[in-house]
Amino acid sequence: MIMVNRVEATIERALRGKLENYNPEPAYMPFHTRLLGTDRMALYSFIQSLNTTFGTSIFEQVAREVAAGVFAVAETQRRVGNTISSAAQEGIASIMYGLRTGSINPCHDLEMAILSECAQEGDEVILPRRAVRLADVFLANGNEVYLFDLKTVKPNINDFEKYKQTLLEWAAIVLKGNPDAVVRTVIAMPYNPYHPEPYDRWTLRGMLETENQSQLMVGDEFWNFLAGGVDIYQDLLDCFERVGIRMRGEIDAYFAALGQRRYR
Repeated sequence: MIMVNRVEATIERALRGKLENYNPEPAYMPFHTRLLGTDRMALYSFIQSLNTTFGTSIFEQVAREVAAGVFAVAETQRRVGNTISSAAQEGIASIMYGLRTGSINPCHDLEMAILSECAQEGDEVILPRRAVRLADVFLANGNEVYLFDLKTVKPNINDFEKYKQTLLEWAAIVLKGNPDAVVRTVIAMPYNPYHPEPYDRWTLRGMLETENQSQLMVGDEFWNFLAGGVDIYQDLLDCFERVGIRMRGEIDAYFAALGQRRYR
């Protein structure tokens, strides 16, 4: 079970931090304001801002809290590194070419086997700065390493190609530093935007293995994995609801005052 008090404290702290640091862009929308009211316009503006940062502001912090009791290492915004071998670079290029042309199907186990064989071979390659990204959630238990790229939007096909490239590079970086590591790199979505229908985003086909969800975790699968396989998804939703109820008066007052300042 998750530590409810700690999770709720994390959510509340993250939301308060967002409120304290929220600096809305100047906006004058007289027709919208007269139609909807100043407080609703202020809240609408905040929600738009929150949506763009929900991952780092709240989801990542909650993920770390949920995983902390299960994994020896649970970190967010982890710098994975930027060094791979030239053989691994060639292996990644070969995998990506095969996926783009459809000559191979995505298979996490096969891809990790390819990278494991070449991670130590060839010259050292420093990846360019633009190619080096932080792992949103980094977990480790001994030689088992998990790296998550958290997504809260609906990516398109070009996005998935970039994401897959990043996942492969992360694996190659980890394996170069520790050839005995068992690496799993995953695209994770905190919730399913198509609920109650299953997540079936056609653009990911051909890039991520979806048969056993080994390269994609959506909603309850992601959160339950962080909790060590315990079904905590509904408990987690309840935590968010309770925090929202406790802070409702405070939030309403904040946006009523903000609306008066911004949308006169």
